[in-house]
Amino acid sequence: MSSKNSKVREPLFHIAKRDSLPWYKPWLIRIAAVVIALIVCAVITMFLTHENPISVYVSMFKGAFGTPRRIWNLLQSLAILLCISLAVTPAFKMRFWNIGAEGQVLVGGLATAACMILLGGKIPNALLILIMIVASMLGGAIWAIIPAFFKAKYNTNETLFTLMMNYVGIQLVSYFVVVWEVPKGSGKIGIINQSTHDGWLPTIGEYDYLLNIIIVFVITILMHVYLKYSKHGYELSVVGESENTARYIGINVKKVIMRTMLLSGAVCGIAGLLLVGGTNHTITTTTANGRGFTAIMVSWLAQFNPIYMIMTSFLIVFLEKGANEISTVFGLNQSFSDIITGIILFFIIGSEFFINYELKFHHSRKEVK
Repeated sequence: MSSKNSKVREPLFHIAKRDSLPWYKPWLIRIAAVVIALIVCAVITMFLTHENPISVYVSMFKGAFGTPRRIWNLLQSLAILLCISLAVTPAFKMRFWNIGAEGQVLVGGLATAACMILLGGKIPNALLILIMIVASMLGGAIWAIIPAFFKAKYNTNETLFTLMMNYVGIQLVSYFVVVWEVPKGSGKIGIINQSTHDGWLPTIGEYDYLLNIIIVFVITILMHVYLKYSKHGYELSVVGESENTARYIGINVKKVIMRTMLLSGAVCGIAGLLLVGGTNHTITTTTANGRGFTAIMVSWLAQFNPIYMIMTSFLIVFLEKGANEISTVFGLNQSFSDIITGIILFFIIGSEFFINYELKFHHSRKEVK
């Protein structure tokens, strides 16, 4: 039979790009994804552990909100993750894939620790904290400007470059941990200035983490204004859409890349300051604790909107705290809690497909000759 006489059936459905949706519909789709994910997790929980899934979910809630201390810990973790997510967002909106937030946070924290160790007790505490702020922002900015310079000058691959800078930052912290270790041979620094509290960020009343939360809230508002209403925010958005278009309308693309990464690194440095000076009061190679990579997902899920990032950061931190509680209460290993977290995140990420695309079904499947 010749090809001219062959019959081709139309597909049952095809995928099409959605038109822009009202602001509330994407969130309804995400909520539906979470509900479906919880049902799937309940089935898996019953099958693998024979535990009551309702009890498991109650434990997750208690792990995040069970006591006032847990609530404050959750808010502190949310603030740090949100801060790092805000830091990477300007670069992402410019389509500069900054995967180096982990290293930038570490270097900012290392600069903070250096100030606390070398200057603690030698200058007034207020001046020390001011120097710590400047040093942490400068450290993070330097770590970010290096790959930005090579991208702007030689068009290097920023993803690989920023990723490699993470490992350099980790090794740099490892070196100074050995230099400053207390006691010698312990392999860790310990609490810095534990007796004098020199360089420790001040607390507000009895709330250890309230200052951190307030600082990140202010940064969130400023970043929202910067990205949405400032000239710089407009320029980086244009560069992200098309560098050729940006050049055509007179935007200096190289300058925008350098300036945006300076901002991104500086905010990562502030996160390092909050971790070392306001939370842990020490520095290790795990101070950032993977938040630099988690922040990528937070920023992307929020569609680079700083206000929405509050909700996505909360979701990630809630799942983390709740999953840890499941492991403790039910005597399960960490792998099971990671399975629950992974399933929920999988459905949330998958929901983005249905936000951006739709399935169009052919009600009458006609044969095409």
